[in-house]
Amino acid sequence: MIKILLTRKWPESVVQSLQSRYTVTCHNAPLSKIEWQDALQSFDAICPCVTDQVTADLFAGIKIKTRILANYGVGYNHIDLVATKAHGLSVTNTPDVLTDATADLAMTLLLMLGRRAGEGERQVRSGLWSGWYPTHMMGTMITGASLGIIGMGRIGQAMASKAHYGFGMKILYHNKSPIKNGAVVDMSAEYCADLANLLGRADFVSIHCPGNASTRHLINAQRLAQMQPHAFLINTSRGDVVDEVALIQALQTGHIAGAGLDVFEHEPAVPAALKQLESVVLLPHLGSATLQSREAMGMRVMQNLEAFFSGKKLPDLVL
Repeated sequence: MIKILLTRKWPESVVQSLQSRYTVTCHNAPLSKIEWQDALQSFDAICPCVTDQVTADLFAGIKIKTRILANYGVGYNHIDLVATKAHGLSVTNTPDVLTDATADLAMTLLLMLGRRAGEGERQVRSGLWSGWYPTHMMGTMITGASLGIIGMGRIGQAMASKAHYGFGMKILYHNKSPIKNGAVVDMSAEYCADLANLLGRADFVSIHCPGNASTRHLINAQRLAQMQPHAFLINTSRGDVVDEVALIQALQTGHIAGAGLDVFEHEPAVPAALKQLESVVLLPHLGSATLQSREAMGMRVMQNLEAFFSGKKLPDLVL
């Protein structure tokens, strides 16, 4: 029977569906290099996720049994595609099914930042709230503000739609090229070929580009300096898109007003300096963390596995 390894615990309903078709082993802790190499020699398919660093050295000096890495997630910058291709492995991902969940979370961060919800919640829990008064914890208006989106793919477009139709926000976006589809045109979204133009005009900046070598530290000290002092930065894409050292400095010196982060450059490690800032909302990589999305991601992986082992075209082939 075909042997499948899940590198993390999945929703039970999906695991049961997989177990009806395959011999499934579930792991729920980071795999060491030795464990990875054992797995590559023992399983027909491995289903990694974003916390698994599938690097070239894992493939060195072993006889590989694994034929497919069916990634549990849409991003795959944690997988060395050159190495997997060299060893004949297919790679798939799970697009579409986590779009709204991730955009919802980005919108949550935006709202929390603008209305200082994280600060307020901490104040109530700590017993420091002394009651209402006219200038208490005044935030900024969300409705009618401008939102700059970096990366206008599926999640970026979903975020734009929620912000525009839900809160009347003016949408600016930076992308490799203008988006011509009706949904973006109907929002009167403005394409900014120059990222500096977007950063200098947006009240909120939300990052939705993929993580790869070309986007690493895309938001650096120079880019942060181009943002307005009252503006907020939101990141639900990949942690290394933002230079955390530069971000901390920009927050500490007041170059920007705040940041909402669901991903971190070296997660799960989060710099103490970020934790100390009241102007920051920090979440533990919850972008796709709804039961519905996580189940749908698992079912999408299963569709790719079924296609692969039956010799059919892979629906979500990356490589």
